[in-house]
Amino acid sequence: PNLEFCFHGGVNFTPYREQFKKFIPTDNMYYIESYNASEGYFGIQDKVEHGEMLLMLDYGIFYEFLPVEHLHDENPKTLTLDEVELGKNYALIISTNAGLWRYMIGDTVRFTSLAPYRIQITGRTKHYINAVGEEVIIDNAEQALEEACRHTGAVIREYTAAPVYFSNGESGAHEWLIEFVKAPGEFDRFVDILDETLRKINSDYDAKRYKDMALRRPIVRRAPEGTFFNWLKEKGKLGGQNKVPRLANDREYMDAILKVIEPVRN
Repeated sequence: PNLEFCFHGGVNFTPYREQFKKFIPTDNMYYIESYNASEGYFGIQDKVEHGEMLLMLDYGIFYEFLPVEHLHDENPKTLTLDEVELGKNYALIISTNAGLWRYMIGDTVRFTSLAPYRIQITGRTKHYINAVGEEVIIDNAEQALEEACRHTGAVIREYTAAPVYFSNGESGAHEWLIEFVKAPGEFDRFVDILDETLRKINSDYDAKRYKDMALRRPIVRRAPEGTFFNWLKEKGKLGGQNKVPRLANDREYMDAILKVIEPVRN
């Protein structure tokens, strides 16, 4: 009855927030994010009213930031704190007093404030979809799913998404495999809101969706309960350090999961 704080990190909390509110039905519960890893402690949420985190500057870590659009350049230029800009996505690179030297930890971040420096985690350097130039990152996916759930009453347990490539004269698409705790009341509306929100927040995705020329409406499949748990178990990847890949720029994960399940068809 006296529980007031839940400290979380490592995964985006947004898909699980409504589940926690049902487990702990009180307005006096605070969910606080921290940003730590085996390589170091990078950020803490210092204000309860938003999910931004204060970047820790005095923990023996030197930060560099690589704009994600230059991630695969042969000799990319990194930026220091005095050079970053608000609203842009950067891959995080660290050097530490523990001996790490210019180590890319695999996360992407976006600055929400420069005085003081506050960040949000927006995704992973390897987890995105850019099959036709749409450049969808995890942050885009989480925002779109949150909006679709909000309007349809759905609650998501796990999900993954991958591209569907051009074939037989048909445009490409994004294929989503979603395991619901609570399925949406109107499934087609869920898909439409997911698509519409992605178009609103990502201009590259919107351009590729124009008249279905490069991308058509998303393909969304409902996965049976336990799908992702069983897939991780089959791979010997159960445990807190192993997570479901949210987005992939190829079909390796998606096809592997589809081979062992038969999703509920719409």
